[in-house]
Amino acid sequence: MLVSLFLQLLCFCALVLAREKKGPEISTTTLDHAVSNLFYFDDSDVVLIHDREAGKVLRSDDAGVKWVKVDEIPKGAAWQVWQHPYDHKVAYILGEEDRHWVTSDRGKSWTEFNTPVPPSLFRSPPLRWHAQDSDKVLFHGQKCTSILSCQEITYYTKDGFKTIKEMRTDTRGCTFARSTPLFEGGGKDTVICVVLGKYSPWPHDQRLVVSDNYFKKETEPYLEGHRTVQGIINMAAVKGFIVAAAKAEGTKELAMYVTRDASTWHRAVFPSDHKLEEDAYTLLESTNYSIQVDVLTTGPGNPMGVLFNSNSNGTYFTRNIEHMNRNSMGIVDFEKIQGIQGIVLVNVVDNWEQVEKLRKDKKVQSKISFDDGRTFSPLKLKDDKKKLLHLHSVTDMSNVGRIFSSPAPGLVLGIGNTGDHLKPYEEGDLWVSDDAGISWKLALEEAHKYEFGDQGSILVAIYDEGETDEIKYSVNHGTDWETFKVGKKVRAKVLTTVPDSTTLKFILLATTGKGSKTEHLVISIDFNNLQERKCDDEDFEKWYARRDEKGEPDCLMGHKQFYKRRKADSDCFVKDKFKEPEAEFERCTCNEEDYECDYNFRKSEDGKTCEPTSVLAKPKNVCKDGDETFMGSSGFRLIPGDVCNPKGGPDLDKEVERDCNQTKEPSVSGKISHEATSFKAEGFKESFYFERTETSTGKDETIIMRTSEQKIYRTVDHGKNWDHILKDEGITAIYPNQYFNDRVYFLTGGKKVFYSRNRGERIEHFEAPTEANDDGLHVLSFHADYEDWLIWTGADKCEKGSDECHSVAYITTDRGDHWETLLRYVRKCEFIKKEGRGDSEKLVYCEQFKDEDLAQPLQLVSSDNWFADKQVRFSSVVSFATMSEFIIVAATDQRDGKSLKVDASVDGKIFADAEFPKNFHVPVQKAYTVLDSSTHAVFLHVTVGSRQNFEYGSIVKSNSNGTSYVLSLNGVNRNRNGYVDFEKTLGLEGAALVNVVANIEGADNGQTKKLKTMISHNDGAEWAPLQAPDEDTDGNRWECDVGQPEECSLHLHGYTERTDPRDTFSSPTAVGLMMGVGNVGEHLGSKVDEDTFTFLSRDGGKSWRAVMKGNFMWEYGDQGSIIVIVQEKATTDRVFYSLDEGEHWAPYQFTESKMKIERISTVPSDNSRNFLLWGRVASSDNTVSTVNLDFTGLKERSRQCEFDSEHPDSQSHDYWLWKPSHPLSKDDCLFGHVAQYIRKKPEADCYNGRKMPQLSGITANCSCTRQDFECDYNYERGTDGSCRLVPGLSPPDHELQCEENPDQTHFYYPTGYRRIPLTTCHGGRELDVADAEACPGHEEDFKKEKASHGLSGFWLFVLIVLLPAALAGSVGYWVYKHWDGGMKVGSIRLGSGGGGGGAFEADRPWIKYPIAALAGIVAVVAAVPLLVRSLWRSVTGRGGGGGGRYSGLGDGSRAYTTRNSFARGRGEYAAVDPDEDELLGEDDEEDERERV
Repeated sequence: MLVSLFLQLLCFCALVLAREKKGPEISTTTLDHAVSNLFYFDDSDVVLIHDREAGKVLRSDDAGVKWVKVDEIPKGAAWQVWQHPYDHKVAYILGEEDRHWVTSDRGKSWTEFNTPVPPSLFRSPPLRWHAQDSDKVLFHGQKCTSILSCQEITYYTKDGFKTIKEMRTDTRGCTFARSTPLFEGGGKDTVICVVLGKYSPWPHDQRLVVSDNYFKKETEPYLEGHRTVQGIINMAAVKGFIVAAAKAEGTKELAMYVTRDASTWHRAVFPSDHKLEEDAYTLLESTNYSIQVDVLTTGPGNPMGVLFNSNSNGTYFTRNIEHMNRNSMGIVDFEKIQGIQGIVLVNVVDNWEQVEKLRKDKKVQSKISFDDGRTFSPLKLKDDKKKLLHLHSVTDMSNVGRIFSSPAPGLVLGIGNTGDHLKPYEEGDLWVSDDAGISWKLALEEAHKYEFGDQGSILVAIYDEGETDEIKYSVNHGTDWETFKVGKKVRAKVLTTVPDSTTLKFILLATTGKGSKTEHLVISIDFNNLQERKCDDEDFEKWYARRDEKGEPDCLMGHKQFYKRRKADSDCFVKDKFKEPEAEFERCTCNEEDYECDYNFRKSEDGKTCEPTSVLAKPKNVCKDGDETFMGSSGFRLIPGDVCNPKGGPDLDKEVERDCNQTKEPSVSGKISHEATSFKAEGFKESFYFERTETSTGKDETIIMRTSEQKIYRTVDHGKNWDHILKDEGITAIYPNQYFNDRVYFLTGGKKVFYSRNRGERIEHFEAPTEANDDGLHVLSFHADYEDWLIWTGADKCEKGSDECHSVAYITTDRGDHWETLLRYVRKCEFIKKEGRGDSEKLVYCEQFKDEDLAQPLQLVSSDNWFADKQVRFSSVVSFATMSEFIIVAATDQRDGKSLKVDASVDGKIFADAEFPKNFHVPVQKAYTVLDSSTHAVFLHVTVGSRQNFEYGSIVKSNSNGTSYVLSLNGVNRNRNGYVDFEKTLGLEGAALVNVVANIEGADNGQTKKLKTMISHNDGAEWAPLQAPDEDTDGNRWECDVGQPEECSLHLHGYTERTDPRDTFSSPTAVGLMMGVGNVGEHLGSKVDEDTFTFLSRDGGKSWRAVMKGNFMWEYGDQGSIIVIVQEKATTDRVFYSLDEGEHWAPYQFTESKMKIERISTVPSDNSRNFLLWGRVASSDNTVSTVNLDFTGLKERSRQCEFDSEHPDSQSHDYWLWKPSHPLSKDDCLFGHVAQYIRKKPEADCYNGRKMPQLSGITANCSCTRQDFECDYNYERGTDGSCRLVPGLSPPDHELQCEENPDQTHFYYPTGYRRIPLTTCHGGRELDVADAEACPGHEEDFKKEKASHGLSGFWLFVLIVLLPAALAGSVGYWVYKHWDGGMKVGSIRLGSGGGGGGAFEADRPWIKYPIAALAGIVAVVAAVPLLVRSLWRSVTGRGGGGGGRYSGLGDGSRAYTTRNSFARGRGEYAAVDPDEDELLGEDDEEDERERV
């Protein structure tokens, strides 16, 4: 018997030893290329691998042991592979074109389907899924006509791609409302899309639309109160929320809108000291009951953020923890522990002050929260609580999937180290916690990749600092580790397993060998034979997921959470394949943490109470019959989804007694108010509005102003209160960033530059590479897309007595943290990248002296790699201008060395010579003024008469590429400085006013110029006198007959006479309204004449009425619902205002002591109910004053206007639809279509508030009339209005168009007419249409085209007018964004010149180029002269000199500079130094030759 027992024991020991020697089964497969994508079909051993390089897909049904190619896919056809996120049997293989495949059986079989267009390159993934019905899928496709021209189209299927239908065009991303399992709002077919604006391709006009029937019908939801919102740039589904982000032009700040039902949206509110910015916030993994967002708070060099957590409806966010670590890609060190509510691991920056102020490297520490981010604590070791642990997180990923955890309950792994802060990854070790992060212990030395298996029964790791032939595993929660050999040394790339971590099989992607001998391996690891016993009930423990400081189970959302978990020391495996551990719960008694603030309430500053954010909603049948109180919300509510037991807990949501007054809107005073502020100063040197955009937070109306004593003041309430900022600094100039309204830079006399990213609220600084240049050039240039990209033009070798002084351009891409030399011996450098132009983001143009020699000509050079190499565009230039659609270059004509020539480019790469009309003779072309290029054509003023103080010229208008010009109008007035009396009407298409010299011969002989005002309603094709009103303000008839407009018409003082050029006739938001000062008669008189009146038009200049006798300045407020006027250069104590578009006027006295008012201003958009007067008390010498006028208290402007966007023509709301038209038209047609604009009814007693989209729609397209055409090249307008061939010239050869445009299929023989680029007319009098001929080689194409029906009038409108032309306000194109550097969108004077100061680069850019007329938005067109030498010292004193000719308010000659200067084109002209009074290009020919 003993022998028998001994033999049994021996057999058992042998069995044990044999079992101990068992290791995992290893299978290795060699692949042709690296794996592009790998994923498991959940709840199975089926794996797909995508080899994108070979365009093939491999499948394994045994967790990677064997692999077979998916044969249904043709060779090289697999471009993308996507798994359905909710149906674990479905996946898609997408081809690059229209062939794709779908499986519904985990890849066993694949069915081909076709789409009408290829997948969109702009949407990743191009598929969007329905969480409840896997057969419903959205497909984002794109239809491209060229590499730069693609239309996005979204399709849908309801049967898993058996059929596919077009849903909507011009989408920018769509999603099912029920795109996540937790979102229960909307209908089963509700789809939400971001789409293009109605008539605009730009992102700031994009809209959000919703449909319940796949866009057979769509609605635009109200996002902001009762208004829709434009500028939607992104949308995402997060748990039970859908979030949309909107961005207005001129800011990086975003507005976040949230919905839980797809119909009711709310704007998310963040603490006032934080805001969301584009590319500066990250939506994190959120909970079922809140959204978590990290917001960037620092510069891009060492990014850090603040973590915010929302309430349950996603509207109010509170700060959780600051100084979160993030990288430049927006990735944040934040991860929740999977399967356990409330536990979050984050990394924060400990030395954040040194990082921000001294640019030190980050010292990162790890923190953990067990209460959903309310509090955080450090990571502690199990055996040594004093040692702190820090782990590498999401910003430093070394594997796929989650960083720390898996569905294995409570088990957490990470790479890191103990000490004060986190060290490099290679210096880290593997650490483990089996209590969900409460305590940690060392698992393995050195960094390893790791995975969890069998619900945490086994942990697998492989060395991750180099090659290895070992894999380690632990079966007791990481306490002990075993090792087995792989068979060869490999470099681990990915270690993974099934998504639920419930099996004992793993896949390792690795490489072996180096260089050309590198092999790509897939290694399957199977631990099933390691342990045969399956765990029973005794092997499991009840493990609570969270514990408090005392070690007791903790409550969250009203319950305790626990799992049935395998004990660490059990010698078994769970072996419940594909069965995830299920959480169980125990209900808790409610406490304060189970409540949140109710809707329309937010936490008080101390966090103890909830305060109303607006007027309380009044329940029915309360606060009646003298009631003073009612029972209402306490401000608290139980968090939705919280299951706590209210018995025994605080009853925070119990109704409380509230005052009935809390249900009433605050009463208004019913009066206008004013507030005056005085400053000890000789004058106001410059001031700028920093207007909030539609997506900006806050309600401030910020102005920053500099006095003549270099003191800086800031107001956030439109001048009611001013703060003196930068008190100890002498600021020589203020530089706003013209593309981003919140950014401003302050220059000092040295290298130190102060700046603000939030409208002056917080001031930071950087060190410039040199002091500012000494050549009178603008110092800072900005990029249109990247706010941190700057070009600094500084001085080099400019010590006293040096003859080598020159300017050098430097570049920074991180807001001044680091600088690189861009180019030496420059005049100006500009970023060329613009919205809608396909240039390189790094494309820069510079004017540089040839061979870096100041005696040599200026060359125009370009580079797209920061001048690592460069291309010479022109060998001798005067200057260049970047307009909204064109780049215009004024170069010396090499044929005679005297004249200038104009070259134009639409892409910044290919330039063509400008071709002037053959009958247009100017002996020496020495001065140009680029007036406008916003309507698909360049308006160019060419100086003809250059006699000093008697200057005039001709306006010529280009074709669509800016090269072929026709004469628009002769004798147009300009002044000595090159400014032109030409101005576009804002908000309307193609309307413009000019003043012409009626006595050209007399002016040439020195007679005083006699000016007449002319207007065009068809983009310069026809001009007519301005129709005078029948009578003056007293009802008296004029002395002349207004029925004879050639002898008796209205004349207005134009651009060349204005004290402040920003006082434009029209407004970007008050569409149709125009004001001006002038007289009725044969010619324009003087402003001081007795017959001078102030006039107003309500129909875009067609008709006018006199509203006030005398010379008044004006401003529009609240989009034209308020107009305020004040006498110009007169001592007064009152203004006049109108609330009904000038029908009635009332006075308002704003001071007891009369003041001399030099200027009246308001926000650039004319959307405020506040105005600001600038001047001085008449009796004061050294004191200047501002006076705020506040109209918000007016009872007539206390209610917000109501507008029904679904029924814009409804008579029940406060708006009406206005149709502009041509005076000679019998209908409402203008440019071939009938446009409707939304305008407030003058009699409506309400305020507009949020800016309205002005263009409501295009209601009809019209037949062509004479007004849709202008004279063709080599033709001129006859006395009868017809176009006739210029005597002695031949018609243009239109067949040349075929050579210039190889894709063109046909051409027309000339008729003498050409279509105005803006028109969309169709049929009728098509004066430009003659017999068409096929272009050589396109005969068959031409036949096919003749057989087709062509484009509809609407699409002609979109393609001809809106897409190529930046139409600004009337179509939502705020083209002023396109301004940059010294000259840009606006007007620029291109005269000849040499050693002088260039064009407007001699002064600040926003003062000059905004002087532009852009159809429908920017204000006035101005000519920007090329001035002589150093305007720097003469105008601004930046070089340390005096004030020069314009010394500010002191002499009354210089208007204030405000942000209006660039925000709507109300720019200020530079002044000519009194000692340097000649324009470059205007000198005599001998001097001209010397400079050239």
